[in-house]
Amino acid sequence: MGHFALWNLGFRPFYLLASVFSVVSLLLWVAQLSGLLDNAYLQGPLWHGHEMLFGYTLAVVAGFLLTAVRAWTGEPTPTGVPLMALAALWVAGRVLVLTPLGGLAAAVNAAFPAALAVAIALPLWRAGNARNYFFVGLLLLMAGLVATLHLAMLGVVSLPPRAGLVLGLDVMLFIMTVIGGRVIPMFTNNGVPGAGATRQLWLERLALGSVLVLFVADLLQPGTAVIAAVALVATLAHGLRLLLWRSWRTLSTPLVWILHAGYAWIVVYLGLRVLAAAGWVAETHAFHALTVGAIGGLTLGMMTRTARGHTARPLRADGFELCCFLLIQVAALVRVFVPMVFPAAYLAGIQISGLLWAAAFGIYAVRYWPILSRPRLDGKPG
Repeated sequence: MGHFALWNLGFRPFYLLASVFSVVSLLLWVAQLSGLLDNAYLQGPLWHGHEMLFGYTLAVVAGFLLTAVRAWTGEPTPTGVPLMALAALWVAGRVLVLTPLGGLAAAVNAAFPAALAVAIALPLWRAGNARNYFFVGLLLLMAGLVATLHLAMLGVVSLPPRAGLVLGLDVMLFIMTVIGGRVIPMFTNNGVPGAGATRQLWLERLALGSVLVLFVADLLQPGTAVIAAVALVATLAHGLRLLLWRSWRTLSTPLVWILHAGYAWIVVYLGLRVLAAAGWVAETHAFHALTVGAIGGLTLGMMTRTARGHTARPLRADGFELCCFLLIQVAALVRVFVPMVFPAAYLAGIQISGLLWAAAFGIYAVRYWPILSRPRLDGKPG
């Protein structure tokens, strides 16, 4: 049991790095606001958004895909030294954006999703697993978007850097809706006897298709009326999708309801995109519903469940995990609705939400360090 297992499979280092970075990034954000990192290449809200998406979220996706692809294909994904190299590339990206080395930061941050694409493409290709080839394309698209953001920052292309962030969030939204659609109904029916979560093929196509159309709309900017219409269709499709999953039957099973709660924030995000396009709310409220609510909730839920499952531990949340789940939900509610309803409390809402987020992931990091760094309980590899 004393064997060090952190580099045995992708979820182990990347879940740990993501959770620790969640806490560290809050301190770095405070340091930037206090003027202590005024020589950083990326600063302010752009750094915050960049690191939330291309830092934290992409690390969780890396851990998930490196683990899932091995399960899907029966083929090996990077472990040991190659996995260390991938993790080092990710860490280098986090450090470089805080230095004046813009060109190097751009290259390293674009290289990580590209390297991850290669790491999963090889086993998928060897196994002939064509169903999941699209993940390779999405990671290469993320590499292109982060490169575009940096090229805009460096003045090489005449685009607002924020465009790379918005489109990157659309890609991440698609990844979450694909994976969520696959696993949430299955986990619901497996974890809650008689839950009766169902899927409808036409609705699955509409839900996923609407997210792709939203990406195109955000890319082409056809006008607020079109974006509002697309977002409205997406809101209804994903709301109905969630309804078919019978969320109300999961309330006594935290490991399942956290995934439903995270997915519900996707519906909130899409609804707020409608209101933002109509000029009724600020667009930032919508994006924080997606980032704090959906990304925070879904990643925390998946990091908990997959870490337990792949270390042969019981699929049951204890008090620590329940605390994490509740903290992240309150963090999302505070970040989205306090500034919206009480504009005078805007800064306080950000600060309180940030502390709640950091507490949730701090607890996860401390609780899961022994789990992620020790071998499986059943002695199997991984």
